[in-house]
Amino acid sequence: MSINDSVITLLIEVFQFQNKGFQFSTDTPLLGSIPEFDSMAVVSIITALENRFGFIVDDDEIDASIFATVGSLVAFVEQKLA
Repeated sequence: MSINDSVITLLIEVFQFQNKGFQFSTDTPLLGSIPEFDSMAVVSIITALENRFGFIVDDDEIDASIFATVGSLVAFVEQKLA
């Protein structure tokens, strides 16, 4: 599974969108566009990313721009894995 697909799967799981027909793509806006995307969702997503991909996110790495779109979140994960 690609990193993009893994991140999308993770977002669907965190937001519990499995049976709601919601589709994510690279261009899907996140922060400010999805009502469920609040500060607790950010923490849940970061924790899930750390667990799934095996890296640690430091507090000073967290920036709203990371959560602008699915693509920006995927780029962050790719950078952490590099």
